[in-house]
Amino acid sequence: MKFGTVRINDTVTAAVEATEGKTVLLDDFASVDALLALSREELHHEVDAALAHNRRYAITEVEWLPPVRHPGKVLCVALNNSANPARIMSGPQTPAMFVKPASSLTGHEQPIRIGSTYGRVHPEPELAVVIGTTGSDIPVESALDHVFGYTIFNDITSPTMRVEDTFHYRAIHPSDTDPDGVRYVDSWVSYPARYKGADTFGPIGPWVVTADEVPDPHDLRITCRHDGRVITDDNTANLRFSVAEVIAFASTYLTLEAGDIIAMGTALQRASGGGAVQNIDLHALGGTVEVDIDGIGTLRNPVVKR
Repeated sequence: MKFGTVRINDTVTAAVEATEGKTVLLDDFASVDALLALSREELHHEVDAALAHNRRYAITEVEWLPPVRHPGKVLCVALNNSANPARIMSGPQTPAMFVKPASSLTGHEQPIRIGSTYGRVHPEPELAVVIGTTGSDIPVESALDHVFGYTIFNDITSPTMRVEDTFHYRAIHPSDTDPDGVRYVDSWVSYPARYKGADTFGPIGPWVVTADEVPDPHDLRITCRHDGRVITDDNTANLRFSVAEVIAFASTYLTLEAGDIIAMGTALQRASGGGAVQNIDLHALGGTVEVDIDGIGTLRNPVVKR
């Protein structure tokens, strides 16, 4: 099943795909968030009733919102693609993560708004996981049992703001020889609040596809287009750390709650003649970005100057 969250006639509600290009509203549920509390049997009952009795809308008749409207956290896995290890001069052998604010999320067909001071901005197409069952210290073997479904994510990024928010400084560490002393270590550190978390820097959706309809999340083709030109043609088989490994590792430190979103890492493999996603400067080029993932759908967002 495919679920989304839409606005129609000033009402926000969860929706389910009826047929390709058509959706039906789930009137008793304000968003996909509300569906997460249902058992599988209850969910099927609500869907069957809606499909039997409710009006079908063309997907172009509704306004698409982020499917999960109030995630407790949006975790993003850094450098999680097989194209990355050769470029990493030093780094962890476990997943590394950062958090995007929920306020950065925006829906399908909604604009990516780029300010005049943002500098270079580029897309990063990704598979995202929606957690359905809360847990901590989750074993790898049962990690996928905590997944409600999968969706499409575009981790919009501004390298210009990253540089602006990077410190080169002398970090203070305890002395190696004097228990009361300190030593200074030459360090670089950058904080992602602006360059990853600006408003509309998290396009997501339109659909969340339930996990039972994605038999292997590591066999999904991901493509990204800018103004119709394919710039990325990759596959989730190239994820460095699997969905189960990321869930298990993250849950060692962070309780994963129903509704949390995990973006699994950027699809980097270039399309033939397509260049790299980092070459697509949305600040300069504007245009429209589309991300396709097999079996999940297409996430499309125009770029506007704010």
